[in-house]
Amino acid sequence: MATVIVKKVKKAGHAHHGGAWKIAYADFVTAMMAFFLLMWLISMTTQEQKIGLAEYFAPGNVSPSTSGAGGMLHGTALDTTGNKPSTPNDTETGSPEQFNKARPTRVGRPANLEASRPAASAQADYSAMASLRQALQSMPDIAELSHNIIIEQTKEGVNVSLVDENGRSMFREGSVEPYERTRRVLEAIAPTLRRLPNRLTITGHTATARPGKAQAGEPWNLTAGRAIAVREILAGAGVPNDNFSSVVGRADNEPLFPDDPYMASNRRVTITLLNSSPPAPPNLLR
Repeated sequence: MATVIVKKVKKAGHAHHGGAWKIAYADFVTAMMAFFLLMWLISMTTQEQKIGLAEYFAPGNVSPSTSGAGGMLHGTALDTTGNKPSTPNDTETGSPEQFNKARPTRVGRPANLEASRPAASAQADYSAMASLRQALQSMPDIAELSHNIIIEQTKEGVNVSLVDENGRSMFREGSVEPYERTRRVLEAIAPTLRRLPNRLTITGHTATARPGKAQAGEPWNLTAGRAIAVREILAGAGVPNDNFSSVVGRADNEPLFPDDPYMASNRRVTITLLNSSPPAPPNLLR
C-alpha cells in the first residue's frame, strides 16, 4: 500500500513593526500645531509686535567691527547676541535689521585705532576696559541689562554707554530719574573710575520724536539732566569732582543711528574716559 505524505505549510505571522510610526506621527502633529500657531500669531499681532518677536530671536553681532563680539562686555555689548533696539517709546521694541545694519561707523574714528595713537595710550585703554568689565561681571544681577551697557574704545578714549534697548530703558520716560538698575550699574563701576587716572566726560543723548508724536520731555533739558544725574550718582559713589571734565546734553543732535534718528538706541548717556593728552614737544616749551 502506498504511503501518502501530506505536506502542510505553516504561514508565519508578520514581524512586529514597533511604535516608530507613532513617534513620526506625533512629530508631524506637533509641527503642524506649531505652524498653525505661527500663522495665528502673524495674523493677530501688530507690526510692532512682529518686529519685537523677530528681534528677540535674531542672532548676530552689533556691528561688523570687533565691537559687540568676543564675549561678555567685550566691545559694544555684554554678550554676543548683539544689542536689541526699540522704538522711541520706552516700552516698544525695534527691528534687529535696523540695529545690525544701521550701526554707523563713528565719524572720525580711524580704521586702525591702534595705529593712530601711542602704544602706551592704547594699552591703558585696554586695561581700563578690562577693569570695567570685571567690575560689571562681578554683579550677576545685571544679566538683564546685557543689551543696555556698551563699552567700546574710541579715538577719544573709552566709552561706557547706558543705552535704551529691547523695551528696557535706563531712565524713566521723559524724566531725569534713573531706574534702580541704572543706579546699581553706575555704583558698580564707580570704584574703577575712581582708581583710574582718566578725566571723565558725561554726555546725554536722546532720540528724535516721530512725526505726529510728542517728545517725552524737552530734549536739551532731558539729556543735560540725565547726564547730571549720572554725575551725581558717580560722585556719591566716591568719584572725585576733579575727575569730571564736562557734563553736557546733546539733545537729539548726535544720534547713534543717523539713518534712523527715531530708534530708542539713540537714547543714551555716555561716560567717556578721556585719553591723557600727549606731552608737548620740548621745542614748544622754549
